[in-house]
Formats: sequence, C-alpha cells, structure tokens
Amino acid sequence: MRGAGGLLRVGAALVCLSLPLAGCAQQPDKIQRSSAQGSAGPSATPSAGSSAVKGPSSSVDASYAVSSPGKLRRSLLTRDLLITSSKTIPESVRRRVSATRGVHYALAISFSALSVNGRTLTIAGADPGDFRRFTPYQSADADAVWSRVAGGEIAVEPSLPHRLEDKKGYLRLGSSDDAPDVHIGAYAPLVKQISAVVNRKRAKQIGMPLNNALLISTGELTPSRVTGRLEKVLAPGIAMQTLATEFTSTRQTAVLSGTSVSSAVGTFNYTPNANGTVTPESSWVNTYIRRETMPVIGPVTGNKGMLPQLRAALDEVVQRGLTSKIHPSEYGGCYV
Repeated sequence: MRGAGGLLRVGAALVCLSLPLAGCAQQPDKIQRSSAQGSAGPSATPSAGSSAVKGPSSSVDASYAVSSPGKLRRSLLTRDLLITSSKTIPESVRRRVSATRGVHYALAISFSALSVNGRTLTIAGADPGDFRRFTPYQSADADAVWSRVAGGEIAVEPSLPHRLEDKKGYLRLGSSDDAPDVHIGAYAPLVKQISAVVNRKRAKQIGMPLNNALLISTGELTPSRVTGRLEKVLAPGIAMQTLATEFTSTRQTAVLSGTSVSSAVGTFNYTPNANGTVTPESSWVNTYIRRETMPVIGPVTGNKGMLPQLRAALDEVVQRGLTSKIHPSEYGGCYV
C-alpha cells in the first residue's frame, strides 16, 4: 500500500525477505499444533524454517500465569517502530506518543537483552493478547502459542539455535546461578529485534524494566512520515528505531538485564553506521571503555568489566611459558 505523500509502504510486503527462517510462505495452520500433545523434550523442537508449539511441561510454575487471551478477535498491526529506554518511559510521554499524528497503535512493553548460554537474546515482556497482533499471521492466529506465553512459558523465534534449550526444553534467562529457568512453550515468528517474548509476570521475575519500550504501528503511513513528529515528544535518553524496511540511522538502545551483566557492561544508546559498525553515546564510552597495555598482545581498548579477566588470563599464559602460542599480529580488538 501507499502512505501519505505517495511513499511506498514496504514494511509488510518485505517481511518474508527479512525473516527467511520463520517460514513466511507458510499458511496459518503450519504452526504445528499436533505436537502440543507430545513431550516437552527436544523431539518437539522444530527444524530451521518451521514453527511448532512444544509439548506441555508439568512443572511450569502457575504463579507466573496470566489470563489466556483465547482466540484472535482483533485485527493485526504493522510492526513499524520500536521506542526504547533504559528505564520506564513516563506515562505522560507514552500518552503523547499515542496521540502523535500518524501513530495508529502504541503498545507499552518491557524490553531488554539477556545472556543465554553465551548468546544475547532480546526479550519482550508484554500482554500476550496485545503483542500477538504485531506478529506475522501464522503466529498471531496460533492460539496455543499465546496460551503458553500466558501460562508462564516463553515463545522463541524459530531461527535461533535450538541448542540454547536444555534437554527438558528450558532456557536459563541470565548468566548467574540463580537465573530463572523458563520452559519454551513455542517456537514462532515474532517481531524484528525481538527474539523471545514472555508475559508481564515473567518479565518482573527476570528483572526487566517496566514499560521501558513502545512497539508502534503507523498503519497505512510509512514510518518515516511519523518519526520526525515523535522525536519532538520523546524525552532525553529515549531512542527510536525503525522495524519496517526503511534505511535510516536513527539511534537505538542496548538494554541489558541480569545484575552481573548490566552492572559490568552498562546500558547505552548508539547509532548504527552504514558499514556495520555502531557509534555509542560518548557518556557511556567515557564511563565504561578503557585502554590498557596487556601482557603479550599490548594495548587493548575494551569495557572495564572485562579487562581484569583478560589480564589475568594473559598473565597465566606467560606464567605457563605459552607466550609463543599467541600471535599478537592476529589480535583484532575487543571493542568494535
């Protein structure tokens, strides 16, 4: 469709190009509901390019359940913009965003990144009935997916490596020993920049900031027709990125959850560059980034949280007489 000013609205048309592993060409019934009666083990995990509702787990904690949304009764929404902050976006700002001309719908969600088995997952905490409206039709129409999320389980993008789950079908959401283990209820295509979703009770358990993000649909308008108006109502420290297929360099936000990771690495805004690098805000660089001379490899620029560990590891290399096994000319940096 075409938006105001005759600009081509490409977000919905190109979603299959941006999610090749999510099975965009599938019909709605290709979410494999038949596996919902099976076991919760890896046998219920789909191969790349498919989606599946996994077998139920008898040990899911019911205290993290919310009301099931039931059948899909409202229309789907385009997934156009994601507004993020390191802390709760004030209600007054959320109201101004919703009232901005060109904003068709704005959903307040929790949004953060967690370390899961050495990989960073971006997770949304939201009302399942509202969030499903932003997902592709084959996911939005699969009632079992959102029933599982409402029940306290997690839905995960099928393109993610399935080795992230353990043998019983759980994900440990965090790097600490006391990080919660949450059962994977479904693999289903979600929203660009969001690789998993839980309900709000689970989000609170994980320690995600409350309502620190807004998922926005601009309806028939192409997002670039709205971003300028939104920038005027956003408070300092709030970033906006385009999810629909438009080539922009708007600021984005890295929000990490989990005490050990977030305290060491910090939360920061950054601007993506055309060459694939990013430019973080200078205040974060001044606080967290250091340059130190290390044994064997020489000067290193990196986050202050990892430099002591790197130095200790290289000191041990020297002590064991293994210096010749490391080739400093092959060192490529640990910041960019």
